[in-house]
Amino acid sequence: MTATTEALVVTEPGIYSMTAEDYHLDPVPGGSLSSSGARRILDRSPATYHYEREHGQAPKRIFDLGHAAHREVLGEGANIAVIQHDNYTTKAAKADRDAARFDGLTPLLAKEYEQVQAMAAAIRQHPIAGRLFTPGEGIPEQALFWKDGPSGITRRALIDWTKHRQTGTRLVIADYKTTTDASLEAISRAVNEHGYHSQDAWYRDGAIALDLGDEDTVMVFVFQEKTAPYLITVVELDRETVRRGRERNRRAIEIYAECKATGHWPGHHDGVAITSLPVWAQLRHDEEYS
Repeated sequence: MTATTEALVVTEPGIYSMTAEDYHLDPVPGGSLSSSGARRILDRSPATYHYEREHGQAPKRIFDLGHAAHREVLGEGANIAVIQHDNYTTKAAKADRDAARFDGLTPLLAKEYEQVQAMAAAIRQHPIAGRLFTPGEGIPEQALFWKDGPSGITRRALIDWTKHRQTGTRLVIADYKTTTDASLEAISRAVNEHGYHSQDAWYRDGAIALDLGDEDTVMVFVFQEKTAPYLITVVELDRETVRRGRERNRRAIEIYAECKATGHWPGHHDGVAITSLPVWAQLRHDEEYS
């Protein structure tokens, strides 16, 4: 099923067209679980996830440039409002920024707008990323909603870019990420820290569940540095890394399903916990007092 949401309510599995804002508001009655939500449950706590879902998260300036770069590279997302100030130290600048946010725009200082223009130009000139994100040869920001078989919960994903290498060939899913360091060493750390291997497995599962792709689906991450010369690294995660991500996802889904069934969203630990010094502190103590 492919549809365009008008009432912003999703009751059936399918591939939908909607804004990122509507997607993040979760249009599924009773709620659905996203990859970022699953990672929040594991990396913080079910209570943290539940609070943020109920109350939302305030916009953070640190994400503005990334959102704007997505807009320029993918051609989808909130429009950009160029704020004609040197910085946000004045009341006038802050007022213009807040007004842009109120209107659903991504505020950028003029120098930042020039920056994202340069980043998009670097993407277009890259031998792999340029071909991958060629306008008209892929579909940006598809929202996927599907039922999880073992738990019965609804899962969702907002995929940056999908394209088939050729008609009838396997699907390629691309996710664009801005970063301060696109070296392979830094990317490896980021995969672990931010759970990108869980995101990889999650998106593949959605594509397979909705017959958008199959077991041969390829997912690549396009990392781009936010400072000149805006270096780009395209990576595909190995099978073992994706397998570990899928195992993490299953645990998060089980926790989420249990919380929904009981209405109890625990924090870090229920009851009284026994704790100790960090291992490094224990070793240092033993060296000093041996």
